[in-house]
Amino acid sequence: MTTQDSGSAPKPPAKDPWDLPDVSALSVGVLGGTGPQGRGLAYRLARAGQRVNLGSRDAGRAAEAAAELGHGVEGTDNAECARRSDIVIVAVPWDGHAKTLESLREELAGKLVIDCVNPLGFDKKGAYALKPEEGSAAEQAAALLPDSRVTAAFHHLSAVLLQDESIEEIDTDVLVLGEARADTDIVQALAGRIPGMRGIFAGRLRNAHQVESLVANLISVNRRYKAHAGLRTTDV
Repeated sequence: MTTQDSGSAPKPPAKDPWDLPDVSALSVGVLGGTGPQGRGLAYRLARAGQRVNLGSRDAGRAAEAAAELGHGVEGTDNAECARRSDIVIVAVPWDGHAKTLESLREELAGKLVIDCVNPLGFDKKGAYALKPEEGSAAEQAAALLPDSRVTAAFHHLSAVLLQDESIEEIDTDVLVLGEARADTDIVQALAGRIPGMRGIFAGRLRNAHQVESLVANLISVNRRYKAHAGLRTTDV
């Protein structure tokens, strides 16, 4: 008896990996948005037409930074930023990562959280990767935010390029990690809103450590070649 004769339904075609959702109507919050990386991401997303909330421990400082960025960016304290946003990017310094997320557990419940923090140390030899007890910054975020949907992305972007108003496109790929395809698809689509960028799925959160760690290598590349290097994934 053939499969068709048995009455079983045919297997549906595989989902096109580039069939990504429309995220243009979603609001994006950036925690630590007054730092170089957070500020740069806020600027690029707002410039692309995304509604952006800039968060900081100091609401006044956030409002001042938002006014400087323009493009409709609004600034407030981190808690209000989280409450107002559909998607929240965590761009705080590593040494304040756990404390910040612990304090915002309630505000981040039900939110899609994108962690872009790189745990790094520095000494006379340069930058080197740190390994958190949970395995990575993203896994620490997932442990601290059990009611949030945690992903990881935007680790390898140059803050200098992101903030340079004369640059129209950022020529790089964004490696996206997470547990649910629906969530990583949203993050990929968000990355693709910035001209020149692509979001590329790169595995589950257990693989986040090596992605975060690669920034130490990029820092070495940039210092040697006086560059602002990013990443491109070939044959994809």
